[in-house]
Amino acid sequence: MKHTICALLLTLGAWGAYAQAPSGPVASGTVGDASAAPPAAVAAPAAAMAGVQGQNIFEVKPDASAEPGYAEQTNGERMKVQPGNNAPMWRQVGQGVTGYSSLPKTQAPEAGNLIQPYVQYPGSRFTNAGQAWREVRNHWIIPYGAALFAIVLLALCIFYFVKGPMGHDHPDTGTKGIERFTPFERAAHWANAFAFIALAISGIVMAFGKFFLLPILGSTLFGWLTYALKNVHNFMGPLFAVSLAVIVLTFVKDNIANRADFVWLSKGGGMLGGDGHEVPSHRFNAGEKGLFWWGITIPGIFVVGTGLVLDKLIPGFGDVRGDMQIAHMIHATLAIWMMALICGHIYMGTVGMRGAYKAMKTGYVSDAWAKEHHELWYDDIQAGKIPRQRSVAKDGSAAPSAGQQPAQV
Repeated sequence: MKHTICALLLTLGAWGAYAQAPSGPVASGTVGDASAAPPAAVAAPAAAMAGVQGQNIFEVKPDASAEPGYAEQTNGERMKVQPGNNAPMWRQVGQGVTGYSSLPKTQAPEAGNLIQPYVQYPGSRFTNAGQAWREVRNHWIIPYGAALFAIVLLALCIFYFVKGPMGHDHPDTGTKGIERFTPFERAAHWANAFAFIALAISGIVMAFGKFFLLPILGSTLFGWLTYALKNVHNFMGPLFAVSLAVIVLTFVKDNIANRADFVWLSKGGGMLGGDGHEVPSHRFNAGEKGLFWWGITIPGIFVVGTGLVLDKLIPGFGDVRGDMQIAHMIHATLAIWMMALICGHIYMGTVGMRGAYKAMKTGYVSDAWAKEHHELWYDDIQAGKIPRQRSVAKDGSAAPSAGQQPAQV
């Protein structure tokens, strides 16, 4: 015990002498000047620190760049003086200093840059575009997109419980009736619908899933689900692009505005009136035409284009972060807009209008249904301007001529 106490006192004494030693380089003192010579216990540390300015390496300086010779120090020298201080490296990263990357610049121009350079935008608190993009996504697109979904779904529910399904039940007369959609049109519609639903579900989970699925599934299962849906989203995009082009080219001729559409709009399609009688329209009314142009075609072109940029399938686009951020904001905003409007289309095609789903399922509608919902289109069929059946029969015989009644089923 006595030897232990003595050793402890000697150690503390040596450390006190070392702590009182000058902070600068060790100077060679005069002979007999004991204060100039370092104690034996600290001779080795002093030798190891030779050539290095003595200082408190844990001291946080208000302005490190004000240190003499700071700018001339290499990262290696600075790590000796301030080990663990990565601020200089991240300061250079933020300034856009390019490091080494094995990827060629022709394929990945920003591969050597860890983050976007710091640029203070005038009148903004953001120091780079990445922060601005994150702010737009998390505080604008996500919350306002969710609000739009909630408003649309609430409005459809209110409309259903107040007005109920539109139209009347028309008994089966035993005939096929009028061909509203050909097999090709229905195949294009269902292919596009399948791709769109897959993209919508996966996109909703990736954008909003952490708010309503993550607390239920947990991080592990939610991570696997999101990863799988991300791949579904990426591979369904090209299918949606092709089917969208087919849809637009197939139905564009019947979605050109005419005078009857302005009459339909002026009367609100008859949906807001007391008698519930629909305003006469051609094959598609003004509401369906508006959905075709402003809910499918125009936003769909931009959604597909930006999606291909995000998938890096368009050469020359999406190589830098700024392009990807702009593409993402356009893609997410218009995709949410499309999903909100197509919710109304799905509603009208299923429970919102009697007989509408059967028309897309079988391709045929009754004469009474056509007269009730698209009277001008029905009049053209009766006048022989439009054939009742536009496709070839299953046995290969010619389709019925204009105005001819179809064969009995």
